[in-house]
Amino acid sequence: MIGVRLHGPRDLRVEKLSDPKPPGTGQALVRVDAAGVCGSDLHTYLDAKIGDTALKAPLILGHEFAGTVQAVGELSASLRAGDLVAVDPAQPCGSCELCRRGHPNLCTNLRFCGLYPDHGCFCERIVVPANTCLPLPAGFDAETGAMLEPLGVALHAVTLSKAASGDSAAIIGAGPIGLLILQVARAAGLNPVFVVEQLPWRLSLVERYGGVPVDSARLDAREKTMITTLGRGVDVAFEAAWADQSVQLAAEIVRYGGKLVLVGIPRDDSLSLQHSVARRKGLTILLSRRMKHTYPRAIELVQQGRVDVKGLISHRFALGQTPAAFAMNADYRDQVIKAMILPSQKPE
Repeated sequence: MIGVRLHGPRDLRVEKLSDPKPPGTGQALVRVDAAGVCGSDLHTYLDAKIGDTALKAPLILGHEFAGTVQAVGELSASLRAGDLVAVDPAQPCGSCELCRRGHPNLCTNLRFCGLYPDHGCFCERIVVPANTCLPLPAGFDAETGAMLEPLGVALHAVTLSKAASGDSAAIIGAGPIGLLILQVARAAGLNPVFVVEQLPWRLSLVERYGGVPVDSARLDAREKTMITTLGRGVDVAFEAAWADQSVQLAAEIVRYGGKLVLVGIPRDDSLSLQHSVARRKGLTILLSRRMKHTYPRAIELVQQGRVDVKGLISHRFALGQTPAAFAMNADYRDQVIKAMILPSQKPE
């Protein structure tokens, strides 16, 4: 089969790889029909590492995906060949302390598609645990299924904040995760929701999804937010930008006693925050780790039309065009929001 492997920083190669082995007990073979390029994929693409997890051998990236079940192993009775499924990329052990406490996203033995050493979904076919495959309802296509993973990340972040209807919020960064947090927050009744961003095409989507755009290229985002809230600040701020001063900015626009939820992943693996600001305000600082128990709610939000996921897909590429997709995305070219890889699509 064809797969795309990362060999080093910005070194993605389309390669002929061995076909997957037949699925074993509790496994499913899935043909990948749609796979999204995530910001965390871009981290690994740019630096051959993310956080403290470094690439030590060529790796197939990718973890936002959906596809068609081709075959199932024993003890996979809930799936049938031909099922269209979204695939949860997280594979928790189910037996460690955190799993037993209901926090599989914090599993100490977690395996994760596209995170070294486990290969991901930028390939034609992949074998995954059958219990990570979620059959999609009628009306869902593969692209919608692939977008359920980033929507789950947004759902988890908003749930973690425990923000209530009528609370105000700010989001730093209007990439796909920031725009999904915006939609989930608005669906939960948060209002107003300020979104700080400097790219004009992203700001236009903020308006579409009911947020208050704050153009950080032209305005002082802190001043704008504080003036609009009459000096109070917002109840909760979500940092989703992985930019240099984004955490500090988020802390400065949260009210006294408010909450700061960190969702983005800093490229240099460090957290920068002026201690006196956080201490004086008595902020609650929460770090959002992927997601847990979100797929059913994500499906429901999409079915009800309360969240638009496909509207974020700005570019589509065949599997062989994946290196071009990553290069474009990493350099913020062509007004990119979300790039989707379609392995069954042939290059034009």
